Amino acid sequence: MYTKTLKVRVKDKHSTALLKKGNAVNHVWNYVNALSSRSIKERGKFLSSFDIQNYTKGANKELGLHSQTVQMVGAEYALKRKQFKKSKLAWRKSFGVRRSLGWIPLSGQSITIKNGQIHQGGKHYDVWDSYGLAQYKFRSSCFVEDARGRWYFCGVVAYTPEQSTGTKATGIDLGCKATATDSNGGGIAGREYRKLEQKLGIAQRANNKKQVKNIHAKIKNRRNDEIHKYSRKLIEENAAIFVGNINSLGLAKTKMAKSVLDASWGMLKTTLKYKGEHAGVIFGEVNESYTTQACSCCGCISHNSPKGRAGLGIREWTCAECGAEHDRDINAAKNILRLGLQTLVGESPEFIHGE
Repeated sequence: MYTKTLKVRVKDKHSTALLKKGNAVNHVWNYVNALSSRSIKERGKFLSSFDIQNYTKGANKELGLHSQTVQMVGAEYALKRKQFKKSKLAWRKSFGVRRSLGWIPLSGQSITIKNGQIHQGGKHYDVWDSYGLAQYKFRSSCFVEDARGRWYFCGVVAYTPEQSTGTKATGIDLGCKATATDSNGGGIAGREYRKLEQKLGIAQRANNKKQVKNIHAKIKNRRNDEIHKYSRKLIEENAAIFVGNINSLGLAKTKMAKSVLDASWGMLKTTLKYKGEHAGVIFGEVNESYTTQACSCCGCISHNSPKGRAGLGIREWTCAECGAEHDRDINAAKNILRLGLQTLVGESPEFIHGE
């Protein structure tokens, strides 16, 4: 049994009411933050979520919140304080340029779903219900706000994932020109930031902050959509997936940072990993050294194969040893697949260096 989070957008007519509740949640958080810090300084005692509950009892009536919401704020604070091992956490700001984005925690028992509406604390909120939320039982949930001031309902539900029926295996080469290219010739074109870079620059020079946020959100949504569709397709068709162990964090500190971050390799690998675990698909990372240079047919590294930065412009080449013609990225993906399969059977993968 696994859990997943369902996220649906709340209609904009409720934004003002939700923002008011979000500010009330910030007030509770800041009160608990000050209370906990003072308790540690004066008595040397770390307040538990149960201790915090005794101090916040009855505050929901004055703040216009559900009693369980106040309790969950205290429980979340105690959890984060323990997680980060700090006596005091950051304040939640309700106003100003750097205000905290809205967050309203809810318990699964405090909400009901009827006719595409979420009923909670005597209020109802209309949502674009694309999941059929009424059929689910929520373990926990919350309302959250994004940078554009739009509100979403997020609910955690339990589910049993379908096992993949795929029988193939594929290797994936990660790159900047194309985010991903697999051994079957498919992949993700990527470069979503580059596509809207000019419009983003115009909006930034005009100091149009709303437009800047909209463009950034569009880039993010396009990237997420592309990655989720591609990863789902791979999971359904394959029993094993292998990618190169490219160091995205290291490359993000170089002159290639913009292209590396735009490619979002880390998100793709994370998505494939958790979807593979849920669907029973093998996912692995292999050492991608020499995968671009070696011929996927004969395994030789010939003198005319693309090498180093000087070879970045070579997109197609012919192996001098066996005469096979290669697309640079597809050839690398095939080598990654071969290395992954060799790893599964316990062989020691290696390439042959030509003259």
